[in-house]
Amino acid sequence: MKQLSTYDVAIVGYGPVGAIFANLLAKRGLTVAVVERVAAIYDKPRAIVVDHEALRVFQSIGLASYMEAAIAPHNGTQFLGVDGEVIKIFDPMSPPYPLGWIPNATFVQPDAEKALREKLSGYENADIFLSATALSLTQDQTSVSLLARREDGDEFTLCARYLVGCDGANSLVRKQIGAGLEDLAFDEWWMVVDTLTSEPAKRPAKAFQYCRPSRPGTFVPGPGRLRRWEIKILPGEDPEASGAPDNVIRLLKGFTDTSDLTIWRSAVYRFHALLGQSWRDRRVLLMGDAVHQTPPFLGQGLCAGIRDAANLAWKLALVLRGDAAEGLLDTYEVERKPHVRAVVAAAKEFGTIIGELDPAAAAERDARLRADLQSGKAVTVRQRFIPDLTSGLIAPDDRLAGKLFVQPCVRAPDGAVRRLDDLLKPEFAIVAATPEPLAWLSGPALAGWQRLGGERVVIAASGEPSDRGGVLTVVENDNLFGGWMRQNAVAAVVVRPDRYVYGAAENADQLNMLIGHLLQNLSAGRQSFQAAALSVPPG
Repeated sequence: MKQLSTYDVAIVGYGPVGAIFANLLAKRGLTVAVVERVAAIYDKPRAIVVDHEALRVFQSIGLASYMEAAIAPHNGTQFLGVDGEVIKIFDPMSPPYPLGWIPNATFVQPDAEKALREKLSGYENADIFLSATALSLTQDQTSVSLLARREDGDEFTLCARYLVGCDGANSLVRKQIGAGLEDLAFDEWWMVVDTLTSEPAKRPAKAFQYCRPSRPGTFVPGPGRLRRWEIKILPGEDPEASGAPDNVIRLLKGFTDTSDLTIWRSAVYRFHALLGQSWRDRRVLLMGDAVHQTPPFLGQGLCAGIRDAANLAWKLALVLRGDAAEGLLDTYEVERKPHVRAVVAAAKEFGTIIGELDPAAAAERDARLRADLQSGKAVTVRQRFIPDLTSGLIAPDDRLAGKLFVQPCVRAPDGAVRRLDDLLKPEFAIVAATPEPLAWLSGPALAGWQRLGGERVVIAASGEPSDRGGVLTVVENDNLFGGWMRQNAVAAVVVRPDRYVYGAAENADQLNMLIGHLLQNLSAGRQSFQAAALSVPPG
């Protein structure tokens, strides 16, 4: 499309988070401008792990088939102590998989970024400005103006109703709005070495954490021939000198036979734990590494940014189309900030376990963790360290509110078997196992639901799928949804567009109350969500 005078949303940064966010907005019909400093995708892997929630977001963009072919299962992790024996494990979650995807997977980031950009190029309502450096921004009550410079030196200005900074750890947008970063007390130098193996079967298809004080390290098998090692730079070692090619090979030989390996990329990183003190200044918001940075020991760095994109996209869409007050945007930080803080805390904990350099402390750690593992006390499923939402736009005092909604495979009205989300619009949905709860809606509740564009869905255990009378009926294959509903003893669930549960109901009164509460909160002013933010405990 031709450059517009004003876009709905301008995005600074076209990495994976910016590209996912742009796709989510464009799919919802918003006009989008993306400004990116460099033209080409960085052709080396950086992030290597995605989880099932992130894969569900790729699916929502229309890249399910691509990701199915591109990912490899993450088959769990073993933490090895000083003696080389197991002290802690993360096992893969057993099927049936609650979100319709394997819970953890590895991928090749530049390939995924290419797929994201190709997908976005199909939208006429998205303009991409490559080789364009953002210089400054100003905002008023109705819009944001972004000044940028092309590679040839020409400057131009974009105007948008909102602007989102997805521009990484050194974010210009964050600096422009004066948002500070809270230091969460993790600062270590590590080398990341990505290699291609000529013997893919040579090493186990499982990740290892080498928790040895002499030189902590990590091994992650990626898709195809990709194999990654992360190696800690010890105190007193020069990070810059550590990255010299000869030293890379020397350090790598401390972990594996290198005869089958070709170095694809090596880089020395300073692993940080940082959290933005403010995620929004009026019409400007921050996302991804621009507002939080986490050590990689839980594989959640990119996943956190993808959650940001999924959380904010539908809220901006509702505000811009007039179905919600601008105060809804305050729930973005209210919901995401505590979530990120908890994920960073878990990643720090594992980083501390792996990176212990004191031999006596490491021996005590090994004995303690091994005892926890043998007694069954240790948590061995990685996803249990990923929290639910605890505040924001969720029903108060509802035990299912803030949990991720399951995604069964279902038989659609056309006879095809699909993942549930593929049959739904990116809107709110009321979901039940039988038609009866959907008839509980009062006249005002139904009218409000229809104005919002909400869907009504029956996921039946048997029978014939249909789509009539404003109700989509599908039939599930694996009893995932039916079992989940029986386990939680509810009759209907109200699900948000990002597939988090807003709340659940056991009867008609509860369901109508939930719908009324939701519609009221969507129309609420900024003050109500600021009050919610103040009520969130800092930890």
